[in-house]
Amino acid sequence: MTLKPVDRRLVLQMLAAAGSAPVILKSTVARAETPLTVGVLYSGSKQDYGFNQSHAQAAAALKKQPGLKVIEEERVPETIAAQRSMEGMIRQDGAQLILATSFGYFKPHVLEMAAKYPDVTFAHTGGVWTAGMPENIGSFYAYIFEAQYISGIVAGHMTKSKKLGLVAAKPTPNLLRSINAFAIGARSVDPAIQVQVIFTGDWVLPVREAEATNTLVDQGADVIAAQVDSPKVVIETAEKRGVMSCGYHSSQADVAPNGYLTGAEWNWITPYLVYAGSVRGGKKPEHYLRAGLGDHFVKNSAFGKLVTPEARAAAETARADLIGGTRVIYSGPLKDNKGNVVIPAGVMQSSNDRALDGINYLVEGIIGQV
Repeated sequence: MTLKPVDRRLVLQMLAAAGSAPVILKSTVARAETPLTVGVLYSGSKQDYGFNQSHAQAAAALKKQPGLKVIEEERVPETIAAQRSMEGMIRQDGAQLILATSFGYFKPHVLEMAAKYPDVTFAHTGGVWTAGMPENIGSFYAYIFEAQYISGIVAGHMTKSKKLGLVAAKPTPNLLRSINAFAIGARSVDPAIQVQVIFTGDWVLPVREAEATNTLVDQGADVIAAQVDSPKVVIETAEKRGVMSCGYHSSQADVAPNGYLTGAEWNWITPYLVYAGSVRGGKKPEHYLRAGLGDHFVKNSAFGKLVTPEARAAAETARADLIGGTRVIYSGPLKDNKGNVVIPAGVMQSSNDRALDGINYLVEGIIGQV
């Protein structure tokens, strides 16, 4: 599901105004005399150069909005501690909107808290609301694989060895969509390009991430991408080895000033504003909110100094095509890396196609196993 037209117009107005001054949320937030208190939970550090930092950046932008008060707690485990944190925000701080940003918060923690506090809205990153769950729950995510596809195009233009490396945590559907999109983008530049992926086995394993990066470079990869919770180690290691890199979650450009090309970033402020507006407007939360580049849910990091004019132009063209709907990443004929046809000729699976939710393959051109 993408944003409803009225929501899209409102969000675009808010984002356009946000460049140099606080956003005025029209009738949904600014008119309220009592500030809307929003609680944000993170599973890790807000300065992790990754997933948590991407949410912290959105929370910082949210704090600048009139009529909003934001409280935060970092390093909250995906245990009963998450329920205690949410309950504390509600009972002690008067939070009316809880943004639970870690995947493991959803079941059972968000579900149980939402049932206990039906007058509070809970918005969760990545969960899937289904009928029968509390009506005060919203779930949101973004088509980050669209930005990864663009990163792949840039990497495809920049590689000399035609070997790209990717360090990933686990072969979950969310990650597989992005890994495949990165490879599809790169191979749209040159079908001879190969992408080798190494799964570390968990979301944050710095030693293993460094080892995997070094292994990929040793095997000839001259561009390294990452899909782990905190890509800092991967990008730093690539920089030390003198190869190029593509980031993930938030920008890691400052730890790789020489080799950083671009990256796929979340833009969580957009869904944050949607849910804040829903609460202030007295509306039920959007249960399944998903969107991509066109609705400002994701973006690409600024191009690094090495990125050629040709690569920049190709990336910008791809971005415009994706937003305009004239390019679909998952288009047939498409084979997996075992030679099986996964999308037949003439079939296109657009970004919001629920068939992609259960993706369990790596596409042709990727070296690795699910």
